[in-house]
Parts: sequence; structure tokens; C-alpha cells
Amino acid sequence: MSETGKAWPFRYDHPVPWDTAFRPRLLHELLSEQAGKAPGAPFLDFMGRRFTYGDIAEKVAIAAAGFRRMGVSKGFRVGLFLPNCPQYVIAYYAVLMAGGTVVNFSPLYSEDELIFQVQDSGTEIMVTLDLEQLYPLIAAVKAKTELKTLVVGNLPEVLPRVKGLAYRALRGGDRAAVDYGPTVRRFSDLLDGPPLAEAETLDAHSDTALIQYTGGTTGRPKGAVLTHANLSVNAAQVNSIDPGTPGNNSILGALPFFHVFANTCVLNRTVIAGGWIVMMPKFELTEALALIERHRIASLPGVPTMYQAFLDHPNIAKHDLTSLEICISGGAPMAKELRNAFIEKTGAKLVEGYGLTESAGVVSCNPYESGGKPGSIGQPLPGTSIVIVDKEDPETVLPQGERGEITIAGPQILTRYHNRPEANETTFVEGRLRTGDVGYLDADGYAYIVDRLKDLILVGGFNIYPSALEAVLYRHEAVKEALVIGIPDARLGERPKAFVTLKEGAAANVEDLLAFLNAHVGKHERAAALEIWDALPKTMIGKLSRKELEEEEAAKRAATELM
Repeated sequence: MSETGKAWPFRYDHPVPWDTAFRPRLLHELLSEQAGKAPGAPFLDFMGRRFTYGDIAEKVAIAAAGFRRMGVSKGFRVGLFLPNCPQYVIAYYAVLMAGGTVVNFSPLYSEDELIFQVQDSGTEIMVTLDLEQLYPLIAAVKAKTELKTLVVGNLPEVLPRVKGLAYRALRGGDRAAVDYGPTVRRFSDLLDGPPLAEAETLDAHSDTALIQYTGGTTGRPKGAVLTHANLSVNAAQVNSIDPGTPGNNSILGALPFFHVFANTCVLNRTVIAGGWIVMMPKFELTEALALIERHRIASLPGVPTMYQAFLDHPNIAKHDLTSLEICISGGAPMAKELRNAFIEKTGAKLVEGYGLTESAGVVSCNPYESGGKPGSIGQPLPGTSIVIVDKEDPETVLPQGERGEITIAGPQILTRYHNRPEANETTFVEGRLRTGDVGYLDADGYAYIVDRLKDLILVGGFNIYPSALEAVLYRHEAVKEALVIGIPDARLGERPKAFVTLKEGAAANVEDLLAFLNAHVGKHERAAALEIWDALPKTMIGKLSRKELEEEEAAKRAATELM
């Protein structure tokens, strides 16, 4: 049963029963268990260096003892300011084994964003690398906050020996000068000593594993408090609907581990499955193609812009991607044409899923075997309920087919935000999470998203959904990407404004595109303006982002008012 106490009322198309129960686990015990089963099995491949489950489990136990010596115990917050690298995996599980709480920090954050999150979360230790784009920034943050200690690693220590020597010789300029001392420690020091004799006694249901900050599309980001149970069960839910690839349980770790999507779908899910991860510090298309071919990668979680990048590669036909079997797209809606084109090129199963930071990663997914329904976010994961409620009165559940706010209940859903009592009071209704997404359920129990409540454009009292206008623009043969935002209008309150990028070689001008859009929407929906950009802003995982466009438009208005 779900947390609402009601079974899923539709036919369930995933390969396991909807009421399948998953035992909550401590995350570090998942790793220890796999290492006990198959210590020699491959776990991580980082730029050609292979680490087995036994290798990483041993390093985790030693690093956990190192963190314990630094004062980490139950509830102590340790930040990870890292790209995808072995140090991330080691530190992640070691902090948890020592009893601490991990706080993820995006390497794309500004200094102000880092300062806010350090102070809000109460992070006292930060793990990072000695890279120029990371260390000087976090050192500056340390000087301005209560952050007490930096633990600094480097890439040569986790590269194959020859690559490590070459990196030191040829790319020394990428590394920052680090003044090591009592409050700036070497990552290698964590691995110098005996393993932790006894892991902290924790409760999977009540003890926090991760404070994961939301994207901050409106106002300050909020820290979602996720327990070991939230994360371990969500990883088990995701694994249960994955048919897997017999003899090849490999996955490309291109999505950043500091994001909850990859944390669940790439890292924790792979540990549960006993698979191995080919890690990329960041997504680079040419390297990704090479890794898929070289390692015969079977699984590729990504976002629509990643799949589009594959198709846009001028030499895609020369690459053998036939090893790909299982691909899941999340983070943003995927155009049916993009999905079909990727499937045609690779033969892989590509399905859309849906999740939030507050859901530990994943809420729903289309079934892999059938492919589900294009444009849908699929059916909920086992034990998860999706309920549509009235946007104005969230206590009123709407009949099947009607559009309203999507609410969710399930074992992966957070119970609270960190330091946000006001948000905790308004986020839940009758035990379900209010997502802020507008959608509906069809006759088969497949969920569809119309838009976000906060993204509504109010035009003369009419509600305009940006995604509806974006869908029209995508129908134009020249349009590659599209975003629509609301801009102030003296008469109507707001009017839509569109931003697009064009496909390579396409010819179109602003006037033609604006005329095309406005000819296919209602009078009240017509856009006031349109701009063609070389590239549209994206979030840290590649999702198209309206936030930057809204900020730029606001800055333009402010500058005009000062003239």
C-alpha cells in the first residue's frame, strides 16, 4: 500500500506488482553488501582506471575512520563540492558510514550561492579537488562562513599511473596552489589509517543521509531532507522496473552525482544491481560516444538536451551505439520526434520518467518493454501514488482526466525541508507532496504534465501555459529549442515572450517565427515578442531554464527605468 493507504486503481504496466514492498536500508550497507558478494566485480571506471567493489568498499571504510577522527558523527554535515570522480563515491559512502549527513554542492554554483547553502545547511567540512575552477572559489567561501575544514583531493591520485604522470606534466596549470595545514587537509590523509571498526548505529527511517537543495527556480533553494530509507527505497524502486541487460550491467555516469537524478539512478541504483559505472567528470559528447563504444555501455540515463546532442553530432552514423539497451530521460519533457529519432539511431529502449528533489529522484516512469505513451511521464513507481487535486483547493481530489495539481505519496518522499517550517506547512496536503506541477491522469493511469503552477502567465485574467506555446514552436521545422516566459504588460498584466534556437542550417527570422506562433494559438495567447538566440540557458543537468531569461528581462526593465 502507498502512504495514502490506497492501491493503484489502474492496470499496472510495470514488470513488478504495484504493491511490491522494499526494505529500507542504510546506503553504505548496500555497498558493503555488494562488496561482500563480489569483491572483484568492477564498480567504477574513471578515465581508464578500474576500481572493483572490494577496492571502493575498503577505501570507504578507511575514509570513514578518517572522517570520524575529524569529528564526523551522527548528524554532522559534510559537503561534497565535486564533479563525478572516485573521490565523490568514496566520500559519499564514507560520510554515511561515519554517521554523517552529505550535503551536495554544485560545481556550477556562484560564490553567493555557495555561501548561502553552507550557512543554511550548517556544513562544517567540505570535500573538493585542487582544480582552479573549484578550490579558489571554495577557499573564498571558507573565509566568509563557518566552514571549518577543507579536504582536498586531486585527479592524478585516481588516474591510471601513466595518465597521472602525464596530467601532472601537461596540465599542471589546471591545478590550484593549495596551502595545506590544520584546516586544509589532503584527501589522501583520509585513506591513511585503519578502517572504521564499527559503523555508526543509524535508523534508516529517521536518520538523514542527504540534504539535497532544490534548483531554486523561485526564491532561495530549499534543502530537502532525505533519509537513508527515502534514497535506498527509491533506488530499489528504480531497479525493480529496469529489465537490465544480461551479462552487461554497465551504465554511463554522465549525469552529475551531485544532482538527485544521478545520485539515485546512476549511483545507488547501480550499487543495488551490482553493476559498474563508467564515470565522466562532465558530459562531453565526443568522449561519451567513445566510452559507449569502448565499453559497450548498456544504460544511459540523461536529459533531453543530451539525447539531442547525440543526434546533432555530425558523425553520429560512424559510431556504434548498438550496445545501448536502457535509456531514461528526465528533467524536462522530451519531444516525441526526438525520442523516435534516438530509438531509430540506436535501437535502445528510451522512456521518459519524472521526479523531484523532494522524491529522492524518481516518482514515475514509462514501462521499458512497451515504451509507454509518448508525452507521458508514465505510471508511478511501485508503492507510489499520484493524485490530482484542485489547484485552488488542494484538499479536493479531482476525477480521472481532469487537470489539476499533481500530488504524490510514497516511501521516497521527503518528510520536511531543512530550516523551512513555513514550507513544511504548505508543501503537504493529507500526507501527499504538492509538486507545483499541473497535470492529469488518463484512463490507463498514465500521468501527463501540462505545466508548473508558478510558470503560469496571467494574460488579462486568462491562464496561459508556457509549454503550450513552446509545443507550437517546436512544430516549426527550423526550431531546435524553445522557451516562453511572461513579461509585464500595462494593459493585460502579462504577455508571453518567446526565445528559440534554430537547427543547424535552418533559415528563419523573428517575424516569420512570431507569425507562425501567433497563427496557431488563441488571441489571448499571442506572444508579444520573440528572440532568436545561439543557445538558451540550461540548469546544471542540461534542462532548459526560464529563470535566467526572466532575470535578464527584469534587468532590462530596471535599466530602462533608470534612463
